[in-house]
Amino acid sequence: MALYAMGDLHLSLTADKSMEVFGPAWERYTERIAESLGRLDAGDVLVLAGDTSWGMTLEEAEADFRFLDRFPCQKYLVKGNHDYWWTTAAKLHRFFDEKGIRTLEMLHNGCVFYGEFAVCGTRGWFLEEDAHNIKVLNREVGRLETSLKAAGDRPALCFLHYPPLYQGYECPEILETLEKYRVRLCCYGHLHGYAIRRRWEGKRDGTDFSLISADHLGFVPKKICD
Repeated sequence: MALYAMGDLHLSLTADKSMEVFGPAWERYTERIAESLGRLDAGDVLVLAGDTSWGMTLEEAEADFRFLDRFPCQKYLVKGNHDYWWTTAAKLHRFFDEKGIRTLEMLHNGCVFYGEFAVCGTRGWFLEEDAHNIKVLNREVGRLETSLKAAGDRPALCFLHYPPLYQGYECPEILETLEKYRVRLCCYGHLHGYAIRRRWEGKRDGTDFSLISADHLGFVPKKICD
């Protein structure tokens, strides 16, 4: 039994948006994801840190969800900027129930417990990409704080889609929240290709930061802890 994480699968079993057009790093990526997930056990937990499916709606994303549901480990979904299918928790749970999808759940405005740890997460935000939309940043900070508060006294492991810092940029509001709640680990995705070179990994203010985008990991989930 172990906790794993990976982001940015960009599955496209129905939508015509295969990532293979982005070069050799993405060749056979769906098959490589299947090979790596096939090595996880039923008792394992996998956090998927955003951009899971290119489907525009739940119906378009269904084939991608079913693909993931083939593998017995429990999976928790964090929202990414390309998860256009994302909806309310009630609608998603109802959809999964109707379709018989049993191993996927949303990680949003709350947390789940894994051993001694609390697994927390939200999308995060790049304010530099949309500087006028401070409301979106404030909403994401609020969601992160709600998730971390739900952890109670347990040490928190945080999973974001957007990186809270990388070379030449940082999001003070997100970083201050991580420090306030003494988050042990913050994993993030979103960075691909050339942008991976700008990642920031290591310890800052008591939090370890790690990039977990799928192409960076070679489509093999990162083991977080046993």
